[in-house]
Amino acid sequence: MPKFSIIVPVYNVEKYIKKCLDSIESQTYKDYEVIIVNDGTKDNSMDIVNKYNVEIINQKNKGLSEARNEGVKKAKGDYILFLDSDDYIEKDLLKELKKALTNNPDLVRFQIREVFEDNTKKDYNEEPFLNKDGVEAFSILCKYHFVENAWAYLYKREFYLKNKFSFKKGAIHEDFGLVPLVIMKAKKVNSISYIGYNYLQRENSIMSEKNYEKTKKKVSDMFEHYDYLIKEINKTELDSKIYKSFISNSLILKVCELKKEDYKKSKKILKEKKVYDNLLTNTFIRKIKKYILKISPKLAKKFL
Repeated sequence: MPKFSIIVPVYNVEKYIKKCLDSIESQTYKDYEVIIVNDGTKDNSMDIVNKYNVEIINQKNKGLSEARNEGVKKAKGDYILFLDSDDYIEKDLLKELKKALTNNPDLVRFQIREVFEDNTKKDYNEEPFLNKDGVEAFSILCKYHFVENAWAYLYKREFYLKNKFSFKKGAIHEDFGLVPLVIMKAKKVNSISYIGYNYLQRENSIMSEKNYEKTKKKVSDMFEHYDYLIKEINKTELDSKIYKSFISNSLILKVCELKKEDYKKSKKILKEKKVYDNLLTNTFIRKIKKYILKISPKLAKKFL
């Protein structure tokens, strides 16, 4: 069995997939498998993929969530890594991750570089740590720049399957709807300082789509993710104060993207669900922030 399973969903990325797969092929640590999930791509992406030694899963277009879920089903590695097909990894990422497995962690965090299409780059150098439980780890990771992104972590497959984790089908912001819970449930988490993942900021990606109907769906999905995350954490005996504050704050800020009547309706739902009650108030600044958020999330987003 390989040490790592790298899962790469593919949909209309012929411009980017070669660089992605080349970055895997150039890894200095070689004990891995690559699982490509062809999510019904309509361009020539698979013509490029077929030139590489990878396992291919073909399916009708179902979206990123189901593509990742199918990849997990096929994975045989001790650890799972999600790699988006327009991104790429540094050549020593697997080698550095292998070094971080000596204490048999459920989860390993590594660091991210943003890459823009004009070739400019921005590194994020968060403080590493070792051997934290999920609650301790979340209290640190929630301060990082990228928190709930699925591709920012390495997952022990046994831990992932035992907890029956899966991304919500047909949803946007599917990472938000799962990864915070994964972190919290982990018994042992490491974070390494190695910047190993290059996150491409492309203008026409899902996350940068400037379409208001999609914005409304994003907010609707965020509410569903929030409900799920609250329900699941309440089944545990974990100290979830920071976790609940994080997901509540994320939802409130997402609502700020709505316009006029949609914004008003969502503000009402926030109050009905008592989302504001989850916000931390253990400092003076947080008390002020909560007070302003309850009055006007958009005002708080602008000034805090």
